[in-house]
Amino acid sequence: MRFEERPLSPALSRVREKHAPDALVLDCDGDFETLPREALDDLALIVEDVSPTSHPDEWLPEDAPAILRRYAGSDLVVGTPGAGSIAWTTQTAPPLCFVKARIEGVPEGFVDFLIAEALVEVGLDVPEQFLGFFEEAYPALARATGLGPNATYQVATALFAGWRGLSTREVFAGWDGEEPTLYDAWVDAGERLEGRIGELPSLIATNELDFAEATELACSAIKHGLDLPAPFGALDTKAYRDHGAPFAVRWVEKTFDAVEGDDDSSR
Repeated sequence: MRFEERPLSPALSRVREKHAPDALVLDCDGDFETLPREALDDLALIVEDVSPTSHPDEWLPEDAPAILRRYAGSDLVVGTPGAGSIAWTTQTAPPLCFVKARIEGVPEGFVDFLIAEALVEVGLDVPEQFLGFFEEAYPALARATGLGPNATYQVATALFAGWRGLSTREVFAGWDGEEPTLYDAWVDAGERLEGRIGELPSLIATNELDFAEATELACSAIKHGLDLPAPFGALDTKAYRDHGAPFAVRWVEKTFDAVEGDDDSSR
């Protein structure tokens, strides 16, 4: 896979200068969920240093997916399943934002917003992946969901994105008048989600969405400041932003307790 530094629009250049001045934005000539090992040699020619993230084994449930075990280990893992068209890493110096080949055909204004979002996230100095957010609480989250390793992975990814969105949306809202093209793309993306968010209760009730899918959809709306139905509205709060992972685990426990209570009362 080849990488080439992407020319940035004036608006993106300003966002990078404010939030992640050292970051490089790279176009990729291929697509990936997780960057292939062989591509890491090409990265070594671009960056000055590589410091792979690693986490203790105790943070992983026994049935954790292989990609999560690899991420927690000593390998440099960039990107994870479901990460979308843009990936970023702070495991390198300088930090890198990758624009994947799948972005081709996406309107330019929305591509710029996605890149700007990645640069803002790099500047937040938050974990790159949910395991660094949940830490030793991740096994408790897995027990609370009882959904199995893959669905729990999906829920954890969504909850982490929702928590991160509580911070990024303040930046996005501040682009009104300052960076109008990026602001308009953020607003437009939120409007496209709004209809589905309003249908969440019925989609869940009719089993058109399972819990992991519903959580993913709801948490993606947090960065747009959309109104969320119960029980997801509790995630769009200062309490979640302040308390993070413990709050998320407790929310899952209470949500599943309520579901089980409803099931018992219907018998």
